[in-house]
Amino acid sequence: MIWEGAFVGIGSVKRPERVAVIGVGVLGASVGWNLSRHGAKVVFIDAGQPGEGVTNWSFSWVNASNKTARKSYFDLNVAGMAAYRELARTIGPDSWWHPSGHLRWTDGPAAEAKLLETAELLAGWDYQVEVYTGAEVRRRLEPALTMPGEAPVVFYPDEAWVHGRHLVGRLVGQAVASGAEHRFGAAVCDIGTGTDGSIRTVVLSDGSRLDVDTIVNAAGPSASHVAGLIARHLPMRREPGVVTRIGCAQVPVRRAMHAPHIEIRPDGDASMVLHSREIDALIDTGEDPAEFGRLLHESARHVVPELDDSRIVQTRVANRPIPADGYPSVGAVPSVSGYYEAVSHSGITLGPVIGRLLASEILSGKSDEMLADFRPERFHS
Repeated sequence: MIWEGAFVGIGSVKRPERVAVIGVGVLGASVGWNLSRHGAKVVFIDAGQPGEGVTNWSFSWVNASNKTARKSYFDLNVAGMAAYRELARTIGPDSWWHPSGHLRWTDGPAAEAKLLETAELLAGWDYQVEVYTGAEVRRRLEPALTMPGEAPVVFYPDEAWVHGRHLVGRLVGQAVASGAEHRFGAAVCDIGTGTDGSIRTVVLSDGSRLDVDTIVNAAGPSASHVAGLIARHLPMRREPGVVTRIGCAQVPVRRAMHAPHIEIRPDGDASMVLHSREIDALIDTGEDPAEFGRLLHESARHVVPELDDSRIVQTRVANRPIPADGYPSVGAVPSVSGYYEAVSHSGITLGPVIGRLLASEILSGKSDEMLADFRPERFHS
C-alpha cells in the first residue's frame, strides 16, 4: 500500500508538536494532508487562498515523459504518477482527477525525429507509449482535432491532468476535518529560532505569532524569501509562464495534448486551459497579458476549429517555482533543526509522492533514497 509503506517506523523519533506548512498549493496541501492523517498537528499558512496561486495557473499535466534529462528525476515522476492513482482510490477521484492520457505531435522532420527518439527511449524504460498517425488519432481518440493525416502522434495512455484547485480543496478539507488549523490571507513575515538554532515561532502579517517546532517551506515562487527568513540561501530561477482559460459551450477534446506551438487541455465541462512556451518567451517584451491570451486562443483554434466560438475568460502570468538547477529541493536543511523544503516546478506531478515521502521524513527522521538527488543541502548557505 503506497500510502502506508513509507510510514513504517514512525514513532522511533520525537514527533513534531506542531508543523507549520507555509504555502498551500498542491505540494503544501499534500504534505499537510499526509502529516495530519498520521496524527501530526498541522497549521496551513498561505498569503492567499489554498490552491489559487501557481497550482491554479499551471498546465496541470501529470507525466514523466517530459522528464528524461536525469533518470532519477524520471523515476521520481513515475512514482508521482503511481501516487496519484493510489490517492484517487484513497480520497475518491471526484472532479480533480482525469486519467485520460496525453497526446503529443509536432511539425517538421527534425522535430518529428526527436519526438520518436524520445518515445523509443521511454519505451525502453518500460513507460507506456503508443504511436499513431494523425488520421488514426482523429478516428479513435480525438475527432475534433485538425492535424496532418500521416503525421506521427505519440500517445501516453498512463498520463493525466488534474484540477489542482479542486484537489487542494479536498486535501485541506480532509486535514481540517482531522484537526488541522489554517491561517489564510496572512503572509509569513518572520520566523523565530531558539538559542540552539531550532525553529520556535512563525510571525504572520496580521500580527499573530504561532508557536511551532517544524516548518515546511512549500511557498512556491516565494520559497526563496521564506528561506531567507532563517538566513537560508535557496537560489531560484526566474521563469514566468502565461496561462489562458477559455470558456466554451462544450469542451471538444477529452485529454491534455501538446500540438505544434500550443498546449491544450480540458478544465471541466465548459472550460479549457491553453499554454505555449513560445508565448512565454514574449513575457518580458512588455506586451499586455491580454495579447498573450489572444495569441494562445488563435493557436488553439487552428488545432481545434470548434473553438472558433469560444471566449477568453482570464489570462494570468505566474512565476514558476523552480530551484536554480531545475530540480526539486525536498527534505530537511541540516543547519536549521525543524526546517524542511518542498519546492519544485513539477509540483503537480510530484505533489502526492513528495507529500508522502516528506511527511514520512518529518515523522520518522528517515529520508527516502528516492529523494537522494534532490536534497536541499546541495544549495549551500
